[in-house]
Amino acid sequence: MADSIKAKVEQQMEIIRRGVAEIVPEDELRQKIYESLKNSQPLRIKLGLDPTAPDIHLGHTVVLNKLRQFQDLGHEVHLIIGDFTGRIGDPSGKSETRKQLTEEQVKANAATYQEQIFKVLDPQKTVIHFNSEWLNKMNLVDVLNLAGKYTVARMLERDDFAKRYRDNLPIGIHEFMYPLMQGYDSVVLEADVELGGTDQKFNLLVGRQLQKEYGGKPQVALMMPILEGTDGVQKMSKSLGNYIGVHEDAHEMFGKTMSIPDELITRYFELVTQVPLDEIKDMQKAMEEGSLNPRDAKIRLAREIITMYHDAKAADEAEKRFKLVFSQGSIPEDIPEITEQQDQVWLPKFLQEHKLVSSTSEGRRMLQQEAVRVNGEKYGEENLIIQDGMVIQVGKRKFIRVRKS
Repeated sequence: MADSIKAKVEQQMEIIRRGVAEIVPEDELRQKIYESLKNSQPLRIKLGLDPTAPDIHLGHTVVLNKLRQFQDLGHEVHLIIGDFTGRIGDPSGKSETRKQLTEEQVKANAATYQEQIFKVLDPQKTVIHFNSEWLNKMNLVDVLNLAGKYTVARMLERDDFAKRYRDNLPIGIHEFMYPLMQGYDSVVLEADVELGGTDQKFNLLVGRQLQKEYGGKPQVALMMPILEGTDGVQKMSKSLGNYIGVHEDAHEMFGKTMSIPDELITRYFELVTQVPLDEIKDMQKAMEEGSLNPRDAKIRLAREIITMYHDAKAADEAEKRFKLVFSQGSIPEDIPEITEQQDQVWLPKFLQEHKLVSSTSEGRRMLQQEAVRVNGEKYGEENLIIQDGMVIQVGKRKFIRVRKS
């Protein structure tokens, strides 16, 4: 019996290790899984999310995919929506105090998060908590008791705090409370494992320490790597424009995926798809030997991603359109049409209104970079005379056809 359980433990560990940056400590995770199987009691797997931005991109799904693997292995996933801690803001990696969100902003972002999270997780196997449920109930004595379980010296071990202290930059006392409150979430939940990115290591270990301080069993901290964006250099981020959003349309997803550097192909396959590791290794070897064109590997990657967040039909259509536009230089037939009454428009604002750019400043920048085309020709002027049937293109993937009313 024991040998059978041990074999199942190793099977689970092999799946869990995929793409993981660090497990602290790994032997405790193995023991927790053993006890879980022995007692037919699923582990409580925690992920804390502060709803500081309304949209989820592939960088967020690196951790969400790992949670889904835990679900598929029979464990319980508990999502902590930080509606309370989100009003403070995680200081991790920040060189200055973060602007605090209003309660209304947090609630609006949380609603969007929940909708998009279930593009990855099984809603039937996911328990959602809002940490205001217990943090709002704490009185000053409770807060002081919590604060007394950690020292300023330990807080200043954090790289971001240490750097700001060294550079004589302000650190708000409330920022010290953030990792304590996130750690207290683990105490309340009695989490067995907490997941996060490598930038969350300090916070996860605070949770582990606080569980010990409150007389509980310490959680295992499992860190996932930070996914580089489509530029191949910086962390995927909406503010940097190097992201692939899980809510984006299939054509946009396909084009963005095809733009990633070749050296990131296998990393994306491992972290954001369900393709078996053996297949990924075979693809990597084939690309190194020259028997597989990286472009073909990226096409498969794009199809895998789109199928996950849309469906196979959408992947077929996106691939067909991509090849039409990029291989043949054609304008797609199925582009959106809009009606315009004005004879002349200020193009940066016009592009923003029709969602070809996110802001007028981006519109002006795209014009300056010669990334705007009108009827296939580069266009750099800010004013545009509207003609019936003209096609406006921004970048390589965004088109609209204008009809004059």
